[in-house]
Amino acid sequence: MKKLCYFLLVMCIILSSCGGAKKRRSVSKKPERTSKRTKVSAKTKKIKSIIDYAKTFEGTRYKYGGTTKRGMDCSGLMYTSFKKEEVVLPRTSKAMATQGTKVSLKNVAIGDLLFFRTNKNKNTINHVGLVVKTGKQIQFIHASTSKGVTISSLDERYWNNCFAGIRRIL
Repeated sequence: MKKLCYFLLVMCIILSSCGGAKKRRSVSKKPERTSKRTKVSAKTKKIKSIIDYAKTFEGTRYKYGGTTKRGMDCSGLMYTSFKKEEVVLPRTSKAMATQGTKVSLKNVAIGDLLFFRTNKNKNTINHVGLVVKTGKQIQFIHASTSKGVTISSLDERYWNNCFAGIRRIL
């Protein structure tokens, strides 16, 4: 018992003397400030990931209502690709056309959604594509009924004539 008391007394002296002359500063963590560069970088990475994932479906056959490698439709491709990055979109191209913010053709960027009216008898959005390249040509990935998941250009006469608008989701 004496040994235990002696040990505890020695420990108290040692512990109380360690750094006793020094003032200890409390370190408080300040909330990290996120710069515009960090936000842009995170957004750019997310867009790149969405595009890269969409490209994994290239060559997949068209299937109305499809959302897998066994078959994909245009809105299914967008829905699935954005969902991978935890961005939930409506399931139809018509409903997707109400999301995000409207963008002019001169301000188009990769990751934007292009909308089309391909049915001459109806004046309604029924097709969507994801911009994968801008510059001289605007290229977009989509699921076409004839070619399946493919990359096309807005310069192609068919797509240019059906073009209805652009929306930015991210």
